[in-house]
Amino acid sequence: MSRLAIEGGIPVRQKLLPYGRHTVDEADIAAVVEVLQGDWLTTGPKVTELEAAWADRVGAGYAVAVNSGTAALHAAAFAAGIGPGDEVIVAAMTFAASANCVLYQGGTPVFADVQPDTLNLDPAAVEAAITQHTKAIVAVDYSGQPADLDELRAIAERHDLALIEDAAHAPGATYRGRPVGAISHLTTFSTHPVKHVTTGEGGLITTGDGSLAERMRWFRNHGITTDHRQRAEKGGWYYEMVALGYNYRLPDINCALGLSQLRKMDDRLARRRAIAAQYNQAFSNLPALRSLAIRPDREPAWHIYPILLDLARLRVDRGQVFAALRAENIGVNVHYIPVYWHPYYAQRGYARGLCPAAETAYERLITLPLFPAMTDADVADVIEAVHKVIEAYRR
Repeated sequence: MSRLAIEGGIPVRQKLLPYGRHTVDEADIAAVVEVLQGDWLTTGPKVTELEAAWADRVGAGYAVAVNSGTAALHAAAFAAGIGPGDEVIVAAMTFAASANCVLYQGGTPVFADVQPDTLNLDPAAVEAAITQHTKAIVAVDYSGQPADLDELRAIAERHDLALIEDAAHAPGATYRGRPVGAISHLTTFSTHPVKHVTTGEGGLITTGDGSLAERMRWFRNHGITTDHRQRAEKGGWYYEMVALGYNYRLPDINCALGLSQLRKMDDRLARRRAIAAQYNQAFSNLPALRSLAIRPDREPAWHIYPILLDLARLRVDRGQVFAALRAENIGVNVHYIPVYWHPYYAQRGYARGLCPAAETAYERLITLPLFPAMTDADVADVIEAVHKVIEAYRR
């Protein structure tokens, strides 16, 4: 066995392979240039074009474009009517924005545990967390595998709650034959550069409820019921602010990029799935780690590929494995620190121990590189490095 790079050996790769990366081609550049040469850089026709294309793609009645995935969550929280005194049940294993959107509205996040094998929100934990103050549930499609959406929606409707699905990892995923984006009351997406479709920065919310879509369009535009283009088309100037909103508009420049990227989504999804399949096979019998379980009734979109270390079979902790893989020039990452472990939440009174499955998983998690532009040689390097490091540290 070759010597680990962290101990002075030769690394598997000479150049760092990042865990995720955007891909922009000439068609994307041309689409942006066309808008730059046109009349509308923002609040123009590309916004509605992207919304229509996204809604059509996921089978939703409506889509609303905003300038980040965080803004999408905030708009969904606003549309759901979350306010002071409301509790919202949030998956513990997620990025902070999934819970922060509740705080933005004056509500209180209540963290619920995840299933140990998928790291998706556990419906039983949700049911146990519901009180008379509960207003909504925020589920997360962790890694791109849809959560138990039918079960969660049934719980939500039984208790008159809104189900907000954070599908930042899951555009293109399917659940029981249905596309993510047309199942929950509100579904949020991110179009950050490492996601499946990028607008540079951006996000969208899909819903089947036209009144919710209208509220979110006000919300992204300062709470004003019309935008500049709508007033220009009518030759008028008068507008009304009917709610406290924000400037969460997504410019036409970004929407043009997103439209171009969306046309390539099927090919990029297929590549992500092919890479994940190679990883699944390569690690299926490797002692001291396991991949996430995949439910047979859903097809993941594979935003990230996390592995869980079996620390009882290793001589080192996750931090040492992480450092060793980075030394091999494999740009591993960790998704995620349980939200309530962050200092801001700790200062608000959240204590460790709330969600044991999420906390145990965090200590064992490592995210491997996965993005469509990876070559088969890149994939082989990741597999080689993982085997090299795990074998070196096995008990």
